[in-house]
Amino acid sequence: MYVCICNALTDRHVREDVQGGARSAGAVFARRGVRPVCGKCGDCMRALVRETRETSSSSADVGALLMAAE
Repeated sequence: MYVCICNALTDRHVREDVQGGARSAGAVFARRGVRPVCGKCGDCMRALVRETRETSSSSADVGALLMAAE
């Protein structure tokens, strides 16, 4: 799904960038070498970044627990 039509950024791009270290919508734009144009994607971008960060941290917590149990 396209998140930012102006820059052709998809949800996959955003997730990849967050998993690669981006911690904000602005960081995703910076990693892609683009800038927000119309701003209509802002709410969706922020929500997707937050969701991906939460999912990634939950997965990391589960992984740490599994390793500690071994």
